[in-house]
Amino acid sequence: MQFKHPEILWALVLLLIPLLIHLFQLRRFKKTPFTNVAMLQKVVSESRKSNTLKKWLLLLTRLLMLAALILAFAQPFSATNTALRQKETVIYLDDSFSMQAKKNGLSLMEKSIQDLLKNIGPENTFSLFTNERTFKNVTIKDIQNNLLSLPYSHKQLNFEEIKLKAGTLFSGINTTSKNLILISDFQTRMGMSTSHLDSVVNIYYVPIRPREVQNVSIDSTYLEKSVTAQSKLTTLLSGGLDSENLPISLYNGDTLIAKSSADFKANGTAKVEFSIPSNEELNGHLRIADNSLTYDNQFFFNINKKEKIKVLTISDSDSGYLERLFTQDEFIYNKHPLTQVDYSILDQQNVVILDNLKAIPNSLQKVLRTFKEDGGTLIVIPATESDLISYNQFLSNFFATRFIENVSLNKKVTTISFQHPLYKNVFEKEVYNFQYPSVKQFYKIQSRAPKILSLEGNEAFLSGNDGFYFFSTSLEIGNSNFKNSPLIVPTFYNMAAFSLKAPETYFTLGRTNTIDIPIDLGNDDILNVSKDGYEFIPLQQTFPNKVRLTFGDTPTVDGIFSINNEGDPLKNISFNYPRNESNLSYFDIGFIESKNMQDSITSLFEFLEAENSITAYWKWFVILALLLTLVEVIIQKYVT
Repeated sequence: MQFKHPEILWALVLLLIPLLIHLFQLRRFKKTPFTNVAMLQKVVSESRKSNTLKKWLLLLTRLLMLAALILAFAQPFSATNTALRQKETVIYLDDSFSMQAKKNGLSLMEKSIQDLLKNIGPENTFSLFTNERTFKNVTIKDIQNNLLSLPYSHKQLNFEEIKLKAGTLFSGINTTSKNLILISDFQTRMGMSTSHLDSVVNIYYVPIRPREVQNVSIDSTYLEKSVTAQSKLTTLLSGGLDSENLPISLYNGDTLIAKSSADFKANGTAKVEFSIPSNEELNGHLRIADNSLTYDNQFFFNINKKEKIKVLTISDSDSGYLERLFTQDEFIYNKHPLTQVDYSILDQQNVVILDNLKAIPNSLQKVLRTFKEDGGTLIVIPATESDLISYNQFLSNFFATRFIENVSLNKKVTTISFQHPLYKNVFEKEVYNFQYPSVKQFYKIQSRAPKILSLEGNEAFLSGNDGFYFFSTSLEIGNSNFKNSPLIVPTFYNMAAFSLKAPETYFTLGRTNTIDIPIDLGNDDILNVSKDGYEFIPLQQTFPNKVRLTFGDTPTVDGIFSINNEGDPLKNISFNYPRNESNLSYFDIGFIESKNMQDSITSLFEFLEAENSITAYWKWFVILALLLTLVEVIIQKYVT
């Protein structure tokens, strides 16, 4: 037993006063002579014994009554050690998309929020955080409206991130009792762990699971272009039952343009193909009807009119192979000899190719360096007899590149860097029995640039990255047969295509995505992105002939957005939520001790209340004092 006011117990010492008075009575008896009353002596003796017993009973009753009152004012109680310590409570509420799954007609997150509102006391202070939001030292009244309007998030903290975040919300006071409550469906990708924050933090797990774990998701879509009037749009789905047929609709904006059915295989996947018009703009929206998670029942994509890439070749060669590579349907190609180049048009180009020049004039070098700094792509193809001083003066600005010496030796191109961005999606698999081209003369190169194609002996043939590429040899027919090799098409096409980062058919939210908008924007002008009242300004970098937009944390919702310049739409771009939450695979938390895992939020708070309960006894001592008062009255009246 413990006391709320133990200092009052010192009053028990005062009980000695009536006891001493009773034992050492100060009253003196006076003797009075009587006549012969011998017959009454026996009665007097018995009366004295009765009075003595009555006095002792009254003394004991009064002492007990006073003691009971003193103990009542001291407020005795019993409690566990944790119940007496100050409490700190931090709650993690999972608001990821997997919490859209339903149980008894409500989503898991809606049910969790309702249980929290019912079970947390209105005056209790706590901290709560989700995957994106944090509420520190609040009461349930403070955040009730925020919780009821809490949106779902495509983000999911893993278990280590949850522990680190919770650690920042607890105070550094070691004497407090710290409770961390985790409310989640505990998907396997959270990376559960049995380790605790530290010895003073109690982690309680409340697994919230749906009745059914089947969920059908639209995972991705891709376009296979065709030279015919129709192209093929392929959509991949997952999560269906074997032989299940699920309707899927294709919209262009709000207009339904096609409908099909997804036939799922035994592994739960399905592939649906749509025919769409080639070379037409399309604001696509795929939609299915599935009763589990709703966020992955729709998928946005768009097909924009492809911008033509501007390519300028400065060449002293009569060969027309580059003109045949850069066709008019995708490129705006121009070729000028060195003596007729108008330097003022260079900043309007996306790609500049130096082909078979014997020297690079200083004036041209300066303009080309500025062109590259402004985001342009440079491709350098030397002549058989080049001025190494001129070339090295220019190349030294890029990857510290230098042509060392001219080597006349027949060699083949034997190595392809399949992992280089230039060839990343060109080959279905790594090829080793390729009909490799050969050269008769090349320059030995010293450079920090990554090699893309290499000759025998690991000598560089083509090197570069990120908008600057250079060959180590002339591509003239008399020196090399590279022009006749199948490699020439993807090599030059991708070098030019990468100069303008065209938007994909769709992007995924939460990842870093970059696109280029071919527009000459003023210094003070900016592009904004909008959709149905939702508007933001992305990170952007302005170049003479384009603006590069980078998307990271924005936008936060899926859909088709419009890129605008002063209210005029330039291009559309689509974003979709990542599909990580679609696979409803849950972690087995059976290893957790029963006291740390509860079936529901209600049972958890009942357990915590029982753990922290304090039993007070002062009322019982007051009742005891009243009973002793009654006993005293009875003794006074009936004991003689």
